[in-house]
Amino acid sequence: MDKFFKISERNSTIKAEIIGGLTTFFAMAYIVFVNPNQVAGEGAKGWLAGAAAEAGIEVSAQLGQIWNAVFVASILAAVIGTLLMAFFANMPFAQACGMGLNSFFCTVFVAGACFGGVDVIEGYHAGMVLIFVSGIVFLILSLTGAREYIAKAMPECLKKAIPAGIGLFIALIGFKNAGLIQDNPYTFVQFVDIHGALQNNDWVSIAPAITAFLGLIIIAVLAKKNVKGNVIIGIFASTIIYYILTMQVPNFNMSAIGQTFKDFGEIGIVGLLDAKAWKDAFVGAPVGGVFNAIMLIITFCLVDMFDTIGTLYGTAAQANMLDENGDPINVSKSMLCDSIATVAGAAIGTSTCTTFVESSAGVAAGARTGFASVITAICFALCLFLSPLANIIPSAATAPALIYVGVLMLKNFSKVDMDDIASAVPAFLALIMMPLTYSIANGIGIGAIAYVLIQAFTGKYQKKDVVVTIIAALFVLKFIFVTM
Repeated sequence: MDKFFKISERNSTIKAEIIGGLTTFFAMAYIVFVNPNQVAGEGAKGWLAGAAAEAGIEVSAQLGQIWNAVFVASILAAVIGTLLMAFFANMPFAQACGMGLNSFFCTVFVAGACFGGVDVIEGYHAGMVLIFVSGIVFLILSLTGAREYIAKAMPECLKKAIPAGIGLFIALIGFKNAGLIQDNPYTFVQFVDIHGALQNNDWVSIAPAITAFLGLIIIAVLAKKNVKGNVIIGIFASTIIYYILTMQVPNFNMSAIGQTFKDFGEIGIVGLLDAKAWKDAFVGAPVGGVFNAIMLIITFCLVDMFDTIGTLYGTAAQANMLDENGDPINVSKSMLCDSIATVAGAAIGTSTCTTFVESSAGVAAGARTGFASVITAICFALCLFLSPLANIIPSAATAPALIYVGVLMLKNFSKVDMDDIASAVPAFLALIMMPLTYSIANGIGIGAIAYVLIQAFTGKYQKKDVVVTIIAALFVLKFIFVTM
């Protein structure tokens, strides 16, 4: 095993890989429940069912079926994609359904069908067809080497800004999940309102924020003392703190597992086998025509491609797994794994799969090889039958890990040449737009557009900039035609 995964060669140990794999799983275990919530509008009793009921539309039962189907499909897709990373790419990266893309999928295909007078399951199936097609496009680009070429053609300033931007992005996810940062109608965002909660005797509402802050301090102290496994220790400590503060006990409910698998078999895995779904995807009401279908495919391609590129560069930089050119080792294999996972995910009924930024948490805990990904995949597989276990770790307990990794990844921005404004501005835009637009891909796209325009208007445009120009042009089209 040591020889196959090159554990010693990469200065790691089996113990470190196990800890890293577990850390990655707990950092992204939320996806097991969050993804079906996002795709199905939170299911039978969620916001979409409520909004539809107010409009006189009854879709709660169908949304419940979609939730169940996507729950199983999400886990299977994560297992498939993560095992591919383990055995084919030998990288400590995990894959699962991409955040942002799942919400977009719901808006366009599920909610769109619901309020467009189309059967929501038909809309769900039509969306799966387009996800499948976008996955095939990924696969072709990966097999031909075009995807790797695109990644390596990115300007140096963007390559160095991407890891730092991802750090801010995942830190924001941590702050948001824990409630440390809240929305405010006047200032846009604000710190958790501790004073207001105490005035209302509502201690429980701020418990997640307190948990996350204390968890971050625990991880930082352990890291300063060079304690191995500081991240996963922090997660477990935060979990205990959370249940003490909220005076709750973990809830186990195994009764719904049978129905979940039934719905997966009836509407999840059969979507691509329905000829009507293919017709709906390109000429039917759920999508609205060939042009819309093409733009949606391009959108999913762009977002997944650059989310993956960003994550690979960021996580590999964190693990010191870059080659002499500053590119991740095994980058072509990693991208091929991502492509196959998207195709497989669509075939079994879930939205686009991508390499997860939370893999950085596992890397920070010591993961350096694909063996860590095997551990993560096993944990996901167990969730098929023991799904309540994945919900024991609250988001407030994984939030400190995400924030801590954000701190570690931000150091990459120091490598940007800030004295050269032609590098500084695109790098800064990529850095700041990732958290502000809640999208790694958008940050890369805006940075690419700025880079091309500055190079062109300063007379510094070179032949090597053709690739980034095409990328920028595609993002311009995306921003014009698709809201995301």
